[in-house]
Amino acid sequence: MFFIRSAEQNPCPCCGSTLKVIGSRQRKCINGAGERIVLIIRRLRCIHCGRVHHELPDILVPYKRYASENIESVVSGTSILTVAADESTIYRWRGWFFELVNHFVGCLASLCIRFQPKFAEGLSVLPKSPLQRIWHYVGDAPRWLARVVRPTANSNNWVQTRFAFLS
Repeated sequence: MFFIRSAEQNPCPCCGSTLKVIGSRQRKCINGAGERIVLIIRRLRCIHCGRVHHELPDILVPYKRYASENIESVVSGTSILTVAADESTIYRWRGWFFELVNHFVGCLASLCIRFQPKFAEGLSVLPKSPLQRIWHYVGDAPRWLARVVRPTANSNNWVQTRFAFLS
């Protein structure tokens, strides 16, 4: 079991206000060797809007059970054979990523325009490959998926693909 605690104070992704710790919960993750890891992550509540958020480390992708390095290696095509996952899971990861790649590029572009306008001036001609468009913003060094997930989730632009029907 690993306890996850961030050293930085992150603002609420919805309203930008302060977050208060209200507890913790377990989050299970499967690493590249197929071992299950149990993480204890903090639950945070915004003092202004009252929404509850979970503090996820960079090794996790929201709503995915495998570590981000596994998904990254499959999507980039570097080491499919070393990932301990079924073929159907690998197929779903690819489908999930390439379905949302334009959303990720749009989020990264809007954040770039908002926070680094001089960098965003020459972005009208982007490479054609979806991965090259992502790598244009975050680079192609290892852990690039974590560099996509964090700003997208922290800007409240993460697309939830799960459905919950409550009665």
